Amino acid sequence: MDNIIIIRYAEIHLKGLNRPFFEKALVRNVTSALCGIEGAVVRRGESRVYVENVKEEQLDRALEALGRVFGIHSYSPGVRLEQDFDAASQVLADMVAEERERFDKETVPFRVEARRADKRFPMKSSQMAAQAGGVILDRVPGLKVNLDHPELTAYLEMRDKAYCYTRVLKGPGGMPVGCNGRAALLLSGGIDSPVAGCMIAKRGVALAAVHFESFPYTSDKALEKVQDLAKLMARYTGPIRLHVVRFTDIQMTLYEKCPQEYLTILMRRFMMRIAERIAKNDRCLALVTGESVGQVASQTLESLAVTNDAVDMPVLRPLIGMDKLEITELAERYGTFDTSILPYEDCCTVFVPKHPVTKPRLCDIERAEAALDAQTLIDAAIDRDVVATIG
Repeated sequence: MDNIIIIRYAEIHLKGLNRPFFEKALVRNVTSALCGIEGAVVRRGESRVYVENVKEEQLDRALEALGRVFGIHSYSPGVRLEQDFDAASQVLADMVAEERERFDKETVPFRVEARRADKRFPMKSSQMAAQAGGVILDRVPGLKVNLDHPELTAYLEMRDKAYCYTRVLKGPGGMPVGCNGRAALLLSGGIDSPVAGCMIAKRGVALAAVHFESFPYTSDKALEKVQDLAKLMARYTGPIRLHVVRFTDIQMTLYEKCPQEYLTILMRRFMMRIAERIAKNDRCLALVTGESVGQVASQTLESLAVTNDAVDMPVLRPLIGMDKLEITELAERYGTFDTSILPYEDCCTVFVPKHPVTKPRLCDIERAEAALDAQTLIDAAIDRDVVATIG
């Protein structure tokens, strides 16, 4: 009999002949997430992934780490033993007795869910559930059967071996990070962009990140804040290659030579061009931003169209239809919110015009850019790019 963690996936089931590729990616990411758990072994099974050799004192730590691995639909700490129904029923009764102690009430409604994945096993699922339930009722006091609204469910699966468990923990869902290419996230110090990065990672995309700083107008604390955000994201996304680009010279040039109402859009276009160059060097196939339609002047449809025109690479905007409350709830879920609201300015709050244009015309923006040596400014900024791997 072995203690084990059973991992289930959902969307991967739909991948047909390509499913082994996604399963291997999930195993790789689970192994990475559990690298600090001494002795843990991750194995593929039939429609499952199993974590073995996790010591009792490390179980909670392992379960917490698995809760941040994209691609996991749900997971359960349990016990694996030979295909012996009587032995499995006794083990399941012991697990139910332990779980029963969590309830401070006289009677706990419960049920047994059984599954016969190995069709060679002689008992049907309904027979296993009924007979195991009888064993549990005989051995564990303070239970009553309630098939529709149980507060405690005991699970028994007959696969290559018997698997028993009483807890089903919800995973973050999505696809394993790294199975759908790479993208470069424009990472500010605000609430939105870290959430956008996590959401794209949830679709299996590995991340690089580009942050623009405006030293000396932004402080070292502002940069530390962004690095901390990248660390928090990396718990879900895996390691992030963070590029820090000094943006001050470009902002000063725009401030001196361009109409004030265009500053926000012009800065955004320069950021996109720089991020695209860095993204291509990092083998990324798309850019990712935290923009949401209408949230600020640079995020109207007209502004987004003009911003998109600056680059050829696809721009992914996972928050595009969300309001601030929805985004904030996701930031709290991913653990980035408290850091995002620390009061340190980022470059997007420096040199902000009083009356930014909300419906820019591309011809006007291009006319303003004609007064600049854009390529020289971009080259100079990229030459000062500072790179660190976070996570």
